[in-house]
Amino acid sequence: MTSRTTAIDYVEDVSPGSGALPPRAWYPSSDAKSLSLNGSWRLRVSPTVDAEDDSFAEEGYDAEGWPEVTVPGHWVLQGDGAFGLPIYTNHLYPFPVDPPHVPTENPTGDHLRVFDLPADWPADGGAVIRFDGVESCARVWLNGTDIGEFKGSRLPHEFAVGHLLKPSGNVLAVRVHQWSAGSYLEDQDQWWLPGIFRDVTLLHRPAGSALDFFVHASYDHVTGEGTLRVDSDVDGRVTVPALDIDVATGESVTVPVEAWTAETPKLYDGVLATDGERVPLRIGFRTVVLEDGLIKVNGKAVLFKGVNRHEWHPEKGRALDLETMREDVLLMKRHNVNAVRTSHYPPHPAFLDLCDEYGLWVVDECDLETHGFTEQAWRDNPVDDDRWTPALLDRAARMVERDKNHPSVVIWSLGNEAGTGRGLTAMAEWIHGRDASRLVHYEGDWNCRDTDMYSRMYASHAEVEQIGQELDGGTHKRRRLPFILCEYAHAMGNGPGGLADYQRLFETYERLQGAFVWEWIDHGITHPELGYAYGGDFGEELHDGNFVCDGLLFPDRTPSPGLLEFKKVVEPVGIGGDGSDGTVRVTNKQDFADLSAFAFEWSYQVDGETVESGSLPVPALGPGESADVKLPEPPADGGGGETQWTVRASLAADTAWAAKGHPVAWGQFAVVARPLPTVTASDGPVLGERVITLGPASFDARTGALKTVGGIAVNGLRLDVWRATTDNDEGAEWQTDARYAELWRKYGLHRMRHRLDGVEIGDDALTVRTRVAPAAWEFGLATVYRWTSDGNRLKLTVSVGPEGEWTVPLPRLGVRFGLDAGADRVRWFGGGPGEAYPDTKSASQIGRWESTVDALQTPYLRPQENGARADVRWAEIGGLRIEGDPEFSFSARRWTTEQLDAASHRTDLTPGGTVWVNLDHALHGIGTGSCGPGVLPQYQLRAEPAEFSFVFSEIS
Repeated sequence: MTSRTTAIDYVEDVSPGSGALPPRAWYPSSDAKSLSLNGSWRLRVSPTVDAEDDSFAEEGYDAEGWPEVTVPGHWVLQGDGAFGLPIYTNHLYPFPVDPPHVPTENPTGDHLRVFDLPADWPADGGAVIRFDGVESCARVWLNGTDIGEFKGSRLPHEFAVGHLLKPSGNVLAVRVHQWSAGSYLEDQDQWWLPGIFRDVTLLHRPAGSALDFFVHASYDHVTGEGTLRVDSDVDGRVTVPALDIDVATGESVTVPVEAWTAETPKLYDGVLATDGERVPLRIGFRTVVLEDGLIKVNGKAVLFKGVNRHEWHPEKGRALDLETMREDVLLMKRHNVNAVRTSHYPPHPAFLDLCDEYGLWVVDECDLETHGFTEQAWRDNPVDDDRWTPALLDRAARMVERDKNHPSVVIWSLGNEAGTGRGLTAMAEWIHGRDASRLVHYEGDWNCRDTDMYSRMYASHAEVEQIGQELDGGTHKRRRLPFILCEYAHAMGNGPGGLADYQRLFETYERLQGAFVWEWIDHGITHPELGYAYGGDFGEELHDGNFVCDGLLFPDRTPSPGLLEFKKVVEPVGIGGDGSDGTVRVTNKQDFADLSAFAFEWSYQVDGETVESGSLPVPALGPGESADVKLPEPPADGGGGETQWTVRASLAADTAWAAKGHPVAWGQFAVVARPLPTVTASDGPVLGERVITLGPASFDARTGALKTVGGIAVNGLRLDVWRATTDNDEGAEWQTDARYAELWRKYGLHRMRHRLDGVEIGDDALTVRTRVAPAAWEFGLATVYRWTSDGNRLKLTVSVGPEGEWTVPLPRLGVRFGLDAGADRVRWFGGGPGEAYPDTKSASQIGRWESTVDALQTPYLRPQENGARADVRWAEIGGLRIEGDPEFSFSARRWTTEQLDAASHRTDLTPGGTVWVNLDHALHGIGTGSCGPGVLPQYQLRAEPAEFSFVFSEIS
């Protein structure tokens, strides 16, 4: 066979490509035949674009020796590294910045698929091959004929191929380049993963089949009527049986309808029928406007309780199947999420079908980010270079035309972190002209020249409040616009902290229309040795470590404590008050629906255990309405213990997204405060040979260190101020807030020395005086341990007095000690069931809980401080009962804090022979300093005088 050469100029051409059909509306199916070309393909990966010629695309080429890969898929996630490895960068381009040029070392994957047409494939009509996503540049041949090339990784491209098809032995060849000019437009914070990662489909196009069509379905909230008009490139008729609609395309019809909202996602089934094709439609009537300085849907301002969603699967990367997408949507709905920003590219189109069906507001974002140009002060940024504008407009058009028939899509976004420039203005103008029924967003446009809202990311609470009060200044246009935080609450590792404080602002100031957490899921890659890999684990030259693991879900889609906190903070029903007057205040925080979908119940707890419960009649309050609902009479005898009410709202019936009884909201109200533990100091310490006894306890006579409580060995009890630093403690180099992990290590808080100043045996107490301080610095903590006993129980009172000048807060303040490794079961009365910290404890419910030590741990991909249970009254572990005055935070783990701090992956942690227990009087907050504001002042743990007590006893 004669070797052919291959032209490669298209790889560095700034144009979007050639040969592709104009973009059009996507629909999942019709009565026209289709053939999925997903499945097993042959693959050859070359190190450069020109290492191989294009003879592989010829009919009869022998590729039997090539390995097989799965399409959709990324070749670097298949073959155990034989085809290359993933690369993660946040914003740095992993190649020299010299647009539009890319490196000579440019991994190129030649893909081959041989297919036969089904026996019932029609002989007449045409055909189209559709690629829903290929990264980053592809050239396509069918049966030896070059049919075109394209860029725009997360966008669809169709090619007419009917004239090239034959009944059997069709050879589809696709050459995919990892790097291209298009890579400069795709610098999103994610893994660089080349391949054909979305569906490849052959579509029969009968004569007279549908081309592009636009479903316009508006809603008049005053009359309750919807107006439908379907504009179609090919004439036809539109029928909607439930509404008795049967009209020609291009004609409007107005009828009474139920509106579509994210809370009430009413869809009407319809059909677009042309001479050659019947296309099913799912129609949602709704109207989006900018009015009175607010984003309004169906006449009402909306509050976005959103997340940013990258597409991710820990084994398949961005190649998601329908069930994974459905799992995402169901998890969002079940955790009170009502909006999603498709960061930072249009998702697989089937995801938007699910948003239509289950009900989510969508900010549909274009496949555009040029963040790496910030390193050169945005010089040569493609969005401000007219040569690139056709590519930008092509990306905008492919997004809008593909997704324009989804009622869930209420906002178009131009892209993310691409600076500013003429190209963005051109995109905004084109979108506004093509679709006046939606608004346009772009965070980088702080002056709102091209956009319909003022959008920011990671603004502090104080600045957000200033914006809510309309005291932020800015251009005249901006001051008249609503505000959203398109990214906030960076969910990296333990956190995000401060969610409740943000939500209070959103619910206070009308201009603040909500926010989107960054982000939905950790992008960890399944790894045989590390559990989950992140940046740097594949030997990348440049990488940004675990910054790619900043989601509300772990990679396996297990909800993190952050998602549970978010669910609580944004719950659609407010249950407030203090219960003291026998009522509870219920508020409907929804924008459209009343409360009839929810059932309410009360329960009454004594010392954390429910003693009575029942249903609570609550009126079907409308959106924004509140009512004081009377509680029943409390039980007569609280037993002298701590008592409280708990009121819960749950689904009253099965829904599409959760079963009847699914919890939606809750509130708790104390009635009688708990009696604090008391120990009468009736026993005195007794000095023996090398040991001091006091009640049930024994101490080392020289150091005063606790050795046993009853028959339970206790190891190394002493003051502890250190924690394994969180991602938010570590902060980021571009942050203006203090990076406390760095300062804590500078000042030696991870290596505190404990000096013994005295052991005093009194008549009724054993007192141990110490000074806890770091080497090299003059400041420290004067710490006194005072032990007393009534003969059966042992009380420890810890007094801490700062000495010298403390310029940083403490990570924690409490005591740490070790128990035998057999200590496994944990019971406690306090906050639970999950972890909680001062600024992340909205979701912590007061009750009685049980766990194993292992189950107390939160498996963050980069190990760090985790697992503390807040507001604990008492805890039991290893035969020991511990009561606190005041309440305390409790954690226990099978490794030391130092080992946890040193670990970089979960698999670095190996259980030892000791269970280490922390009883914390106070903890420093969490914040979002990994990319956002740090810990708010009210949650910082200042070095101040403190006194706290614990009562120890052996469980009989």
